Amino acid sequence: MRIAIDAMGGDHAPHAIAEGAVAAAREWNDMELILVGHSEQLGPLLGDKPANVTIHHADDVILAEDEPVKAVRRKKAASMVVAGRLVKEKQADAMISAGNTGALMATGLLVVGRIRGIERPALAPMIPTMDGTGVLALDLGANMDSSPDNLLQYAIMGSIYRSKVHGLAKPRVGLLNVGTEEAKGNELTKAAYPLLAAAPIHFVGNVEARDVLNANCDVLVCDGFVGNILLKSLEGAADAIFSALKTEFTRSLTSKLAAAVLKPGLSQFKKKLDYTEHGGAPLLGIDGLVLKSHGSSDANAIKNAVRQARIALQNDLVPSISSEISSGK
Repeated sequence: MRIAIDAMGGDHAPHAIAEGAVAAAREWNDMELILVGHSEQLGPLLGDKPANVTIHHADDVILAEDEPVKAVRRKKAASMVVAGRLVKEKQADAMISAGNTGALMATGLLVVGRIRGIERPALAPMIPTMDGTGVLALDLGANMDSSPDNLLQYAIMGSIYRSKVHGLAKPRVGLLNVGTEEAKGNELTKAAYPLLAAAPIHFVGNVEARDVLNANCDVLVCDGFVGNILLKSLEGAADAIFSALKTEFTRSLTSKLAAAVLKPGLSQFKKKLDYTEHGGAPLLGIDGLVLKSHGSSDANAIKNAVRQARIALQNDLVPSISSEISSGK
């Protein structure tokens, strides 16, 4: 299997990207990692690289401030676009990028292309949960407005992903709503509920946001507007909590001693909420495996994204989604 990595995308590119790729290549030698980016910058970073790491030169870079669609259309030689083209032309089986999220979505749509029958692809990151298992949530930002049929496709794709990548035999699918009763919600959720209930998935009904961290479902379905607000709220709350704890535990000698005692438990708790452990968010519905890593990804996050892509490829994620969507039409 061949995985193309946008080596120039992300806050810590290209150093962290190269480091993570090398670490992944050394752990799994059954794949080829193609670092896409400026060869003169990447070469010195790789040093004595493993034989299964290669460089594919790309002259340009899509920046965080670039307008996504215009950048993808005009910057044909950008590392992200080139990586997408490698997937489209079957020179790579998957691509990973920590770069501009909107541009990666545009690359998936305009360069790689959608799976036939998919109306709108969905961005599906893992939300950490208290038991450490996480919940796959989609859509969390690819589409601000969705239809009931879109939510149905999200549910099916998310269920297949958790089954193929995470080995869950019967993933529980929940619909994000303001109450658990079937009749609750806005017009979108009320119309989507019966579609999900009749779908070939294990639908557990409506789920409230306050229960998400307790892992009461394995797949959480929502539109991108609501989902992105949920994600940003959780990230903001986690940052605020850890910042407040740090302030309190450094306030006096007594609190510092208490912090020393509690440190192992707090470290474990923080790890549960650490995005780097999950690696990347798949852009489901694209006719090729496309993973979005967090913009602040370090080497560990990139390595985990490669692990994630490797498992998805081994379990035929994209063909499985394509087959299910086609059979349901």
